[in-house]
Order: sequence, then C-alpha cells, then structure tokens
Amino acid sequence: MTTPKTPLGLLAAGGLTALLGSACCLGPLVLVSIGLGGAWLSELQVFEPLRPYLLGAAVVLLFLAYRRIWRPAAQCTPGQVCALPKTRRRYKTLFALAASLLSAALLSPYLAPLFY
Repeated sequence: MTTPKTPLGLLAAGGLTALLGSACCLGPLVLVSIGLGGAWLSELQVFEPLRPYLLGAAVVLLFLAYRRIWRPAAQCTPGQVCALPKTRRRYKTLFALAASLLSAALLSPYLAPLFY
C-alpha cells in the first residue's frame, strides 16, 4: 500500500479506516438510535476481528496527516496548496472531524454499555 502524498488523502484514508474500525460496534448503535434496524445489522460483526488493525492504521494515517498539516508554512514553496491559509484552515477542520471519528471509534466499546 502506498501512502497518500497530500494531507487530504491522509485524512480521507484515516477517516475511512476509523469508520470501518467502528462498523462492528458503533455502527449498529448509531443506526438503531436513528430508527434503522433489522437482522442485517448482525452482518457488521464481520469487522470485529479487523477492528484493532483498522484503528491502528487510522491512528498512523492521522498522525502522518497531523505532521503534514501542522508543519510550518515556510517549508512550503510559494504557490503550493500547503502555503495557502484558507486551505490550511480547511485541512485543520477536516483533521478535527477525522480525529473525532477516531476518538468515537476508540471509545465506543467502553461507552456502549452505558446505552444498553
């Protein structure tokens, strides 16, 4: 697997792996709480053995994205996307969203018993 070169690619990959890592535990809880249900929700348990690997990959990808997003703008050559303040703000906002997804995925097994 090759590592994405842009912060947006790292953020997308980290967010996707966080979602897949929480599909077994957090997914059914969220779907049932918004009114969707059915026997098909039990099929999401297939992701349970992969959960530690997916969440580990999400942590690594978000760490790499963090290093690219919060590096000094002086390291970027003028005209590159990373040198634009508006783009840097968007990346930071997307990083906060992806980090919150990862936090929810990591904490879901510990918080889920509170809702049952």
